[in-house]
Order: sequence, then structure tokens, then C-alpha cells
Amino acid sequence: MAVHRPIDPTTREAAIAAAVAALAAGRLVGLPTETVYGLGADATDGRAVAAIYAAKGRPRFNPLIAHVADLAAAEAHGIFDAVARRLAAAFWPGPLTLVVPKRAESAICDLASAGLDTIGLRVPADAVTRAILARFGRPVAAPSANRSGRVSPTTAADVVEELGDSVAEMIDTGATPVGVESTIVALIDGTPRLLRPGGIPRAAIEAVIGGPLADPPSRDADDDALGVAVAAPGMLTSHYAPNARVRLDATEVAPGEALLTFAGARPTGSERAGRILDLSPSGDLGEAAARLFRALRELDGEGFASIAVAPIPEDGLGEAIVDRLRRAAAPRP
Repeated sequence: MAVHRPIDPTTREAAIAAAVAALAAGRLVGLPTETVYGLGADATDGRAVAAIYAAKGRPRFNPLIAHVADLAAAEAHGIFDAVARRLAAAFWPGPLTLVVPKRAESAICDLASAGLDTIGLRVPADAVTRAILARFGRPVAAPSANRSGRVSPTTAADVVEELGDSVAEMIDTGATPVGVESTIVALIDGTPRLLRPGGIPRAAIEAVIGGPLADPPSRDADDDALGVAVAAPGMLTSHYAPNARVRLDATEVAPGEALLTFAGARPTGSERAGRILDLSPSGDLGEAAARLFRALRELDGEGFASIAVAPIPEDGLGEAIVDRLRRAAAPRP
């Protein structure tokens, strides 16, 4: 079971040292970020990375994001063009992952990049995790610390519940402020592409690059099962899924069904709902993003067979919220 290390001024230094020691020993560490909690391992150590896949039950073809302390560390592993540097300057540290060509001399193991010639890199905003990365001195692969396809963790308790026996050290800085994963932008073919909406809205990125983000190349329906063209985490059709069936854009609630709503919306039959959770009664998409995974976990933990989701606007962070909900609602593998 993980050693749980809540962070305060008296415990910070010991926790950082313990995390660095565990990573150096090839063990797994629960790491806080501003988005969700990550399951960290030395990205240069193939056996440590394999332990991530084993703990998560993750498909081997789904690549991992490598977390680094700063842009200089990122450029040791990826080739950054002028656009990539502008985005890094604007949004790092923060919830943006850049997929760039992988340097031939990069020490990041092939397993972490799923054998691709590209690599996803990010500088997280959490100060404790950045201190761990700086002291460790090597990139850390850190997908969300949950079983593959399940709801992402936004508290240390979520990580312990999902993966406690697999984690050596659990660094706890409290609930994550953003609550959805990083936005992923690919810069590999001369056309900036949005691979996954996330904590930074599309419009903010387009303002920096001075033009529209292209969407990812289309894929056949069977690609997810075969691992074709999965260039970044979170691209599987079924992902972020609770045990309960999820129904989107619900205009009616069945008797006993859970209702996940937004801005006070009450579809027909809401009075028959077994439970109602409003992601943001005031209609704040940032609040809704931060509460999304916690709400799904809470409703799932109460044993509901089905969760009806009221319509949520797709502007700004709404794009990331709806993306996660669509994947949660998708047919399961």
C-alpha cells in the first residue's frame, strides 16, 4: 500500500526526497498535477514504464506523456519548432501537452512513446511535482493514476482506491484545481492539431498560434481496438468511463436514474431521479470541469446503473468536458 504523504511546510522536503528515491528505484509514485493525479515512473526505465501499464491495465499501444521540469528539459527529448516554443512560453507550466518529433538521442524508452517517433511532453504547474522533476533530473511518464478507461482521479484518495497496492509513494497536495486532463496539441507535420481538448481552451491556443487548430486525422471505427493512429493519451473512443451507463444530452430522466446536470437544468422527470448532482449551479465551466470526475466517481460509488447527463455547452472548457463525457458514454471494448 502506498505511503500517503500529505504536503505541508513541515513535510514537503521529506515527501520530495521520498518521491525522488522511489522513482530512482524504478517504483511508481502518485503525483499531483493541476489537472488530475498522475501515476509516475522514470520514463527512461523500460521496466518502470511497464509497471505503469501493468498497474493500469493499459493497452500497450497507447503512448504516455513525459513530464519534465522546464522547457530546456523538454527540448532534450523533443524537437521544438517556433510554434511549439511559443505555446510552451505561453502555457507552461500548465495544462498543455505538446506532441513533437522525438529526438533520436532521447533517453525516453520506446515503451513510453509506444514505439512512435513522436513524444508528448508537458511541464505541470503543481509546485511540488515540479520540484520532484527538477531534483530527479529525468523525465517522468505519468498518465492519470487510475485503471485504464476508468474515471480519472482528482484527489489522492481516488488514487489509493484505484491503485493503492501498486503505488510506493502517494504525494498529496489536495484536490486538483483544473480537474480535466491537459489539452494535447500535435506539432509534427507543419499543421498544429488538437488531439485532445483539455484544461486550456482551443481559442486560447489559437490566439497564440495566430490561426485555427486542425482536428486530428480521421480514423476508422476499428482503429481503437487495433491501436492504429493513437498518437496521444485519451484518444481511445471509450475512456474515462464509470461502471454506470452514461446517457448524454438527456431531455428526460428515468425513475431511479442519476442525473448529472449543469447550470440548474432540470430535464423532464428530474423529480424521479435517484440523485441529482449539478456540476456548476452558476453555469461556470471551470467549476464544472474541476468537479466532473469527482461527480462521476460519486454517482458510480452509489451504485447507479445509469447516469443521465443534461446538455452542457461546448464553448471554452465545455469542449473538454463534453469530450470526456462522450468517451464515458461510448460503447465499451
